[in-house]
Amino acid sequence: MLITLEEAKLYLRVDSADEDSFITGLVETAERLCMDVARVDSKVLTEEAASTRIAVLYAVAYLYEHREEADHHELVTMLRSLLFGVRREVF
Repeated sequence: MLITLEEAKLYLRVDSADEDSFITGLVETAERLCMDVARVDSKVLTEEAASTRIAVLYAVAYLYEHREEADHHELVTMLRSLLFGVRREVF
């Protein structure tokens, strides 16, 4: 994983362990979503960590804060902007 549970919790400002499994799932989902939006595999996502980490953290935070009413079009649009430098034209 590009982002550890501890990094995600720090970014989200979550202190307890009550939601650890939920947040771990969000990190995995966010990384997969970023790979899909950027049209890259996990290796490229890791190699381009300087550019991709903030996109993954943004996606984790967005999904965490909007878990009831997430606008996935809005999320994907923002991720496209954040990942513009690493996004491939085709898979």
